Amino acid sequence: MGANLPESPNGSCFHCLQPLPPNGGYSVTVADKQRHVCCYGCQAVAQTIEAQGLQHFYQFRDTSNPLQIPLLPEELQQLEAYDQEELQQQFTHLDDNGHTSTTLSVEGMTCAACAWLIEQQLQTLPGVDYARVNATTERVNVAWHPEQVKLSDVLKKISGLGYRALPFQAATQEQDFKRRRRYFVRRIGIAGLATMQVMMIAVALYFGMVDELDDNLRQFFWWISLLFATPVLLYSAQPFYLSALRSIQAKQLNMDVPVSLALLSAYGASAYATVINHGEVYFESVSMFTFLLLVGRYLELLAKQRAIATASNLVKLLPATAQRETANGDLESIAVNKLTDGDIVRVLPGQTLPADGELLSALGTINESMLTGESVPVVHEQGARVFAGTLNQTQPLRIRVTAVQQATVMAKIAALQDQALANKPKLAERAEKLANQFVQQLLILAALTFFVWTFIEPSEAFWVTLAVLVATCPCALALAAPTAVTGVIHRLNKQGIILRNTDAIQTLATVKTVMVDKTGTLTTGQFSIADVQLEDNVAQTQAWALAKALESHSEHPLAKPFQQLDSKSSVQLTNVSVALGRGIEADWQQTDGNLVRVRIGAPGFSADWHPELNKEADYNVILATPEQVIARFLVTDTLRPDVAETLHFLRQQGLEIIMLTGDQPHNARRVAEQLGISQYHAQCLPEDKLHWVKQTQQQHPVMMIGDGMNDGPVLAQADVSMTFGHAADLARQAADIVAMRNDFGALAELLRATAKSRAILKQNISWALFYNIAIVPIAVMGWVTPYIAAIGMSVSSLLVLVNSLRLYRQPPTPKDP
Repeated sequence: MGANLPESPNGSCFHCLQPLPPNGGYSVTVADKQRHVCCYGCQAVAQTIEAQGLQHFYQFRDTSNPLQIPLLPEELQQLEAYDQEELQQQFTHLDDNGHTSTTLSVEGMTCAACAWLIEQQLQTLPGVDYARVNATTERVNVAWHPEQVKLSDVLKKISGLGYRALPFQAATQEQDFKRRRRYFVRRIGIAGLATMQVMMIAVALYFGMVDELDDNLRQFFWWISLLFATPVLLYSAQPFYLSALRSIQAKQLNMDVPVSLALLSAYGASAYATVINHGEVYFESVSMFTFLLLVGRYLELLAKQRAIATASNLVKLLPATAQRETANGDLESIAVNKLTDGDIVRVLPGQTLPADGELLSALGTINESMLTGESVPVVHEQGARVFAGTLNQTQPLRIRVTAVQQATVMAKIAALQDQALANKPKLAERAEKLANQFVQQLLILAALTFFVWTFIEPSEAFWVTLAVLVATCPCALALAAPTAVTGVIHRLNKQGIILRNTDAIQTLATVKTVMVDKTGTLTTGQFSIADVQLEDNVAQTQAWALAKALESHSEHPLAKPFQQLDSKSSVQLTNVSVALGRGIEADWQQTDGNLVRVRIGAPGFSADWHPELNKEADYNVILATPEQVIARFLVTDTLRPDVAETLHFLRQQGLEIIMLTGDQPHNARRVAEQLGISQYHAQCLPEDKLHWVKQTQQQHPVMMIGDGMNDGPVLAQADVSMTFGHAADLARQAADIVAMRNDFGALAELLRATAKSRAILKQNISWALFYNIAIVPIAVMGWVTPYIAAIGMSVSSLLVLVNSLRLYRQPPTPKDP
């Protein structure tokens, strides 16, 4: 190979052709030969070119003018462009740990061994925090420290392994899918046509239809079969050879190694028999094996596309342009990626919101089904938060932009989905390791089979070994876990449920106790005044006005119902003070000019004036002066409409339900009695919730459901945790599952979907193991011909794939959870 590269002039750098320093400079090995370079920079670039397999750069570059020659191949120059900060803003974001992360689309991955190789190699780069590869979606989720490593270094590392990686762009995914589909269709077409022709000849030869013909005519049929099988071997089977070569290079054997060995061996032996006109030919096995394998890969490609379409469709929903208001109130059309925080955009009815923002219009009716899975439009009031990708339904809207591109909720959901697809449950990891180990054992078994059969019947040794290689290929085992996991992620996404941690699929099966927060989880978080008790000498209008005036100074959720009271009376307050978590106190100027101290808040807040309030259990908000209790209010939180039936479903599953809340005991008791919850703990601080979860975890795994910022630690502590789309950022970051649809009933669908996925995953692995173990003695005994082995292996893989596709069916809406 070295002889094909032009030498640099004496005394010149091999890379840049500039003069070498007096000390001779540095040296680098390119094309198996030592080359002299002038500096460390040229040495590093030359090493990269060698590692990337881009030696043709030296072979074909124009060296007539050393001052104008390129110093980097075009392939590497293109990768360097991805280091530009402005370009990276379109596809990178900060992950939960503050690292820069992105999703890469990788071409050429065929199995779990490819994913393992890329993961291991990327993690050797200094500055790469993690790399998670999903062979099913052919994506890499990678996080890195920009000050230590560049994105182009990551792309070059993957390129050096023989794969092509670029930042994932949802807008081009459909084109990529069509190109890859054509890639398989062409190869399937050639293999299919050749298989039909070769099989017609093989049937005639096998069943003695040409016995009466002479040997020359039989050899003629063999040559015809060779003619049809050759393009199948050289063109259609290319994907298997490339994958096998990569795995051998990585010293991590994959399933395409025995496949390639079987194809090349069968073709080579058949071609030799054709030339010498003696022996057996199996061109039909070569063609059929290739055809069936390609059909299986094609169906797998279709399943992958179906699985990742939901996430990619989210990003494609964004419009290319937006209507932005200028300083003088006019409108200008601008590319969405040019919007910045603070811009004001207008969205017409029927148009998609281009960015996250604050609603400036009085009202807006917006369809958020693409984010939450809920088809009923949501009516938002002025000041509400609205999201990119949602659809304006009725009237023109004005929106102040608060987040664009990768900072939008929609982009974060897509990132969560990519993260979920990249993560693998422990059972899936075990299945992948088992498949890789099986390949090594298969090759050893094939060698032993050949050795034994050379003594039993030498003429059959090769064909029996070939049947062993084909029949026992662990394709079904390698497909068993990824297809099932991808299927359940797709199913949950359609229901508006984001699975952040795929280990939750297995963990949910072991959970015995579900602990739930009250406010915002079991209840809606929207409070209302359920009951009022006034003193006999107090007018309702006066009490209403006084309570409304006092609560107007509070941001506590319990204050909102008072601020919405319809009161026409005016009240003058001075010296207002707020006691956090207790209530509000002020001087009330009465109509006669007297100042009276007045308080509203928890019963204990006014207990120093009225000690009997320490025993108050029926009302949770008290309005009082030192002389009298003016009014007692019962402010309650509305239960979610689907909580009772969902909790009934959980009990049917044998789960114990415990409520943890920071609310007062009497409020906790009321909600617990309404929902039939026998065990609850009130007035819980975050550390108290942690205590109860840890204590229960000593007996069995625990699931925690909450939505508040103070629930973040306990959500992280639980074995599996769930929150909602409206939850605080800390809660969403800590939870394993996020229900974007914001209804408690999502828990029932989560349990059903994960239970079904576990069943299908176990069925897939059990079937794959049963087939591979059962077929081994049959193949070793020589009872399976190569073409029957090809059919058996392909059918086994297709069964696993079809079984996993059951997860893609939309589940019927249950009448009773």
